[in-house]
Amino acid sequence: MTDHAQAFSQIVRQRRSLRAFLPTPVDPAILTAIFEDAARAPSNCNTQPWIVHVVSGRRLEQLRQRLPAAFAAGETSLDFPFDGKYEGIYQQRQHASAQALYQTMGIAREDKSARQQAFLRNFSFFDAPHVALLYLPEPFGLREAADLGMFAQTLMLAMTARGLGSCPQTSLSFEAELLRAELGVAAQHKLLFGISFGHPDPGAVVNRCGTERAAVRDFVTFHD
Repeated sequence: MTDHAQAFSQIVRQRRSLRAFLPTPVDPAILTAIFEDAARAPSNCNTQPWIVHVVSGRRLEQLRQRLPAAFAAGETSLDFPFDGKYEGIYQQRQHASAQALYQTMGIAREDKSARQQAFLRNFSFFDAPHVALLYLPEPFGLREAADLGMFAQTLMLAMTARGLGSCPQTSLSFEAELLRAELGVAAQHKLLFGISFGHPDPGAVVNRCGTERAAVRDFVTFHD
């Protein structure tokens, strides 16, 4: 394996969904650099169908106060359907992921109140100093959502390469209208998900959580 390949492999394996961050903002030059890297992501016909709003500072603190209360009160709105159900192996992986997270946090399965409070931390961005909200402009749909996913992965790897942590959150899409109104986002821009990010808190137990990955033979078929 070449040095470049080994370095890339290490970055891919280091990237995890982190849920505790230091309050220190990311340097503006680094912010620009990670989005420049992400802009190299592929897209259908090079359409680059991503619109990103990065929220920090005072505006983020305002959202940190508003979103948990709005979600807890049932004030939700979605730009894209969230009606899929996991079955079979996919459901098993979902349950294993939740179990790993709550075990790391020391939350018992039957402690529904603690689980709910842990989930609500999504809407305070896990105390991260930044959140990137990823939008698709109308009338884009499934194909362009795949493009946005490739952009997001490239963005998170760029963060990992610079010692930053991130957590992609579809939960933030449940407050699409509130976020659009608060930030003055154009009505034709539709929220798919968000990514909280910043400097990881090295002392946070929750950041020790890891999840398993399927073996290549379980999802790849090679044809000669």
